[in-house]
Amino acid sequence: MQEMRWLNFGLGREQCSKLRQGVRWLARAVLLAALVLPASLRASENTPRLPFAQWADVPQEGQLIAGALYEQSEAYYMWAGTTRHNITLKAPDGESYGIDIRQGYVMLDYGLTARWAADLNFGGTTVGWRSFDPGGAIQQTTGLMDTTFGVRYQLFNENWATNSPWVPTLTFRAGAVLPGLYDRHIAFAPGNHSAAIEPSLLARKHFGWKGLGAWFDAWYRWMHTNGNDQYMASVGLFQQIGQWELDAGFRHQESTSGEDIILFGDGVPYQNISYQSDVREISEEVTLGFSYVTRKRHVRLGFESRKTFDGRNTDSALWLGGYFQVPFGGK
Repeated sequence: MQEMRWLNFGLGREQCSKLRQGVRWLARAVLLAALVLPASLRASENTPRLPFAQWADVPQEGQLIAGALYEQSEAYYMWAGTTRHNITLKAPDGESYGIDIRQGYVMLDYGLTARWAADLNFGGTTVGWRSFDPGGAIQQTTGLMDTTFGVRYQLFNENWATNSPWVPTLTFRAGAVLPGLYDRHIAFAPGNHSAAIEPSLLARKHFGWKGLGAWFDAWYRWMHTNGNDQYMASVGLFQQIGQWELDAGFRHQESTSGEDIILFGDGVPYQNISYQSDVREISEEVTLGFSYVTRKRHVRLGFESRKTFDGRNTDSALWLGGYFQVPFGGK
C-alpha cells in the first residue's frame, strides 16, 4: 500500500524523497528571507510568469526547457486611489516622459516525471520616472528582479482523458517569491521586494472547432514581509492554426488591503508622492499575444502585450514583450 501511494503521484520512492527535500528547502528559504527583510517597502506587483497559462503544460520527463523573455512598459497615466491623473512630463526637446520599465528574465523548466515539473525564473529590471520629482529630474533603480521558483503537478491532461470530453489540462503549482536587489524605497519600484508563498492553479482546454480553446490562471500570494497579500485571476481564449497560436484574455490583480497613493502639487512635475509600504494596488488588464513553434526543434517564439485600462493605485501601463523557449532532452 505504501508503494502504491508513490505511484499514484507518478513518483518512485527515491524521487519522492528528493521532491520532499526540495519543498522543505523552498519553505526554509522563504522563511529565512521573511525574517531578514525590513518591513518598509514601496513597490508594485512584478514577477516572472509565463503568459496565457502555459505552465499548465509540463515538460517531458527528463526534459529541460530553457528560455528568456524581454519586456518593457510605458505609462503616461496613473490612478491615485480611484482618481486618474495625467503624469506626462514634456521636455523642452518635445520628448514625453512617464513611468518606464525595462526588464528581462531567464526561464528554466524541468520535467521530473510525466506529471511533475520544477521551474526557476530570474532576471534583471530597471524603472525610471520624472513626474514626481519637483525639478523633473529622473529617479530610477536597476537590479535583480524578484525571483520565482516552484514545483508543479499536473492533475489532469486532456490528451490522456479517454472517459470524458470535458476534462481540461489542469495543473497545481506550489511556488515562492524571493526579493530582488533594487531600491525598494522608490515609488513604483519594479516588484514587491518581499518573500512570499504563491500557490496557483492553471488550466487549458480545447473545445468547439479545431484549435479553439480557453485558458485560466490564478494565484494567491501570501506576503511574509508586509502582510499585504495579493491575488490574481486571468482567463482567455486561444486559437491554434498549424504551428501558430493566437491568445487574448482579461486579467484582474488586487492587493487585499492597504493605503491609497497621494500626489502633492498642482500638476506635472508633482512636488512629491506618498507611496506607502502597503499600497492597495488593483489593476484590470487586457492581454494579447501569439506564438510559433518550429517543426523540427519545437522552439517556441512568442509575443505578448498587456494594457491596464482601469485600476486603483496603479499605472496605466502598456506592456510589450517577446520570448523564446528551447527544449533539451526528454523522453
